[in-house]
Amino acid sequence: MPPSPSTESRSAYAAGIGCYALWGFLPLYFHLLSNLGVTSWEMIAHRSLWSVLWAAGLVLIAKQGGQVATVLRQPKTVGILALSTLAIFSNWTIYVFAVNAGHVIEASLGYYINPLMNMAAGALLFRERMSTEGKVAIGFAVVGVAIQTIALGHLPIVSLGLALTFCAYGILRKQVKADAQTGLFVECAFLALPGLFYVLHLQMSGQGHFGAGAGVTGLLALAGPATVVPLALFAWSARRLPLSAVGFLQFIAPTLQFLLGVAFGEPFTPLRALSFVFIWLGVAAFAYGAWKKTRVLAPAT
Repeated sequence: MPPSPSTESRSAYAAGIGCYALWGFLPLYFHLLSNLGVTSWEMIAHRSLWSVLWAAGLVLIAKQGGQVATVLRQPKTVGILALSTLAIFSNWTIYVFAVNAGHVIEASLGYYINPLMNMAAGALLFRERMSTEGKVAIGFAVVGVAIQTIALGHLPIVSLGLALTFCAYGILRKQVKADAQTGLFVECAFLALPGLFYVLHLQMSGQGHFGAGAGVTGLLALAGPATVVPLALFAWSARRLPLSAVGFLQFIAPTLQFLLGVAFGEPFTPLRALSFVFIWLGVAAFAYGAWKKTRVLAPAT
């Protein structure tokens, strides 16, 4: 007996909240590994290595092996996925190094402005119509970034780098005619071999931490599900939730990251606080615009 619409809706909200909560608490995971002596590059290598196994599991569960084979026979699609792999790898690298260098607050800013950057990219590259709320949201975000630049004494490179790489990733994945699990598996497969080589290099040179104790070994192996499970929850929930819900839920992750950064004792001056006020105003305008758009579309569905 298929689940009722209300039951599926509750499950979709739970999956969406779970996805963004996992992403929001990810800095804790990297902090644990860092405290055990694991370097940022070793974390990234294990993330690349273990993710492919979990991504393969998702493909098997979804019975998409045939789709993977079809994608691999299309050179153009493989090329786009190679570029999207480069984008997401760059995003991972910036994020891990930022967290371990004590820039969690700055990283959270990147994920606040990412949806606004996506909206701007949609208007510029795909001629998508931008609402008044969207223009207001981007205006607030620009002011917020400008104030953050003054507060830091330089451009918020971490924030802009995270937003740009994830925006580029989204644009590239939009060109791939394949399910999320299939694309994710191909991307993870691209990263698995370099990840394996680097892990083996560390282990053979005595610098690796895998096998150095049950705790650190378990945490390193956890890099796979820590990467793939939130993506799977996101893919499942996004297909079942209205745009307004996704618009609100996606800000759970940077909010949790921001709170963690404050809890970690990162510098948070009044000027930086002011920059976040403008970013949050932009977020509110964006979320309101998404909600209003859904209300307009609802009678037609």
